[in-house]
Amino acid sequence: MAVGLVFWFGTFSQIPSSLLMSNVLLANSLIPLGMAAPSMKERQACWEARDEYWKCLDERNEDASQCKKLRSSFESSCPQQWIKYFDKRRDYLKFKEKFEAGQFQPSKTTVNS
Repeated sequence: MAVGLVFWFGTFSQIPSSLLMSNVLLANSLIPLGMAAPSMKERQACWEARDEYWKCLDERNEDASQCKKLRSSFESSCPQQWIKYFDKRRDYLKFKEKFEAGQFQPSKTTVNS
């Protein structure tokens, strides 16, 4: 089996030549398939879908059941890692908003510990 030398994240790694031309790596590239950065249009579509979904949640007092179509659009417009990041970001921003307004109520288990 032939082996190619590839520079990957600051180190040289040996990767079998069968993988170099397969679905794992793009030929003449170090970017795994499905991991290419979204284009400007794709990023804008993702951000717009996120903003519409968040607006729906704000208008419906965080009732996600009323925003299912927008959530689906958000999930189909954005990479999975971005969705995870945006979900965590929204949770943090909502927490911060309540905390700064003095409305944060710790859970009973937090108070007792």
